[in-house]
Amino acid sequence: MKRSYFILFALTLLCWSCKNEKESDSLEDLIPDNGEMKAMIDEVKMIPIQTPKGEMKVWTQKVGDNPRIKLLLLHGGPGMTHEQYANFKDYLPQEGIEFIWYDQLGSAGSDQPDDPSLWTIERFVDEVEQVRKELGLNKDNFYLLGQSWGGMLGMEYSFKYQNNLKGLVICNMMSSLDEYEKYAKEVLGPQMPPEVFAEVMEIEKRGDFENPRYMELLGEYHYPQHVLRKPMDEWPEEITRMMSQVNPNVYVFMQGHSEFGITPGASLEGWDVRDQLSTITIPTLVVGGEHDTMDPKHMEWMSQEIPNARYLYCPEGSHLSQFDDPEHFFPGLIQFLKDVDEGKF
Repeated sequence: MKRSYFILFALTLLCWSCKNEKESDSLEDLIPDNGEMKAMIDEVKMIPIQTPKGEMKVWTQKVGDNPRIKLLLLHGGPGMTHEQYANFKDYLPQEGIEFIWYDQLGSAGSDQPDDPSLWTIERFVDEVEQVRKELGLNKDNFYLLGQSWGGMLGMEYSFKYQNNLKGLVICNMMSSLDEYEKYAKEVLGPQMPPEVFAEVMEIEKRGDFENPRYMELLGEYHYPQHVLRKPMDEWPEEITRMMSQVNPNVYVFMQGHSEFGITPGASLEGWDVRDQLSTITIPTLVVGGEHDTMDPKHMEWMSQEIPNARYLYCPEGSHLSQFDDPEHFFPGLIQFLKDVDEGKF
């Protein structure tokens, strides 16, 4: 698997970033020296999981302590990291909500085997179930939140194991990758200057993803508009680092190189669960952002297909709405969790 595209991506981000070069092993190192806050964060727990290739370990870290609300976070990518949810520490502990940062197998703090046979939806679903058991989560307290690829994984987990869940949160993820590609090419792409979009599509047509021009164009005309709505040199340190730590062995195998759809041959190609949404019966929150890489209207439709669901719209949000529209994202998330917990949903 070629790595140069991701090396280029990392170098591009480092060039845009003016952040401290020191990297921390844990988000705890980024928290101000506040005894009360630090007391809420458990030590890292490496959880053993069984895979077709033997036992491996995945990274988790708990923040807060609430026997009734325990929120497990599924990061995007595939192959990114828990730092996608770095700022959850600024909003949820104050509301008494416990959450767990978690790096999936192949990501950051977890084991990173070089074996593509492990990068399947079914194995990741099984991994989440093993993590649930190890953490002692159950239908009386277990909430699952996934964003982007994590939203896909959350849906797939629910199709198989929703009896173990108290609530589900699907953030910034459509239920059909073909519909996502259509939205990206027919709606988002044309928002670029015509000559820019034409150049991006020509690079994709040639499969020339290692061309520095590809990242240059996306860094100016796509990421700050639809991934996180700030100039890239103002992105939070955790997000800059997360994006530079993407595991290409996982990401490329499952998603491919393209930012306007799934690269032909990637394992997630053709994924579509629109006809299964009605089988999710647990309380569900679907989150969409106005400027998202995903179609907010499709995500609103998803909330109507799921029998017991609510839609949270983030008018200023993009794909990482927790960072560019926290004023809507966190109150909506917190209200959902509390409503379910109190039997008011």
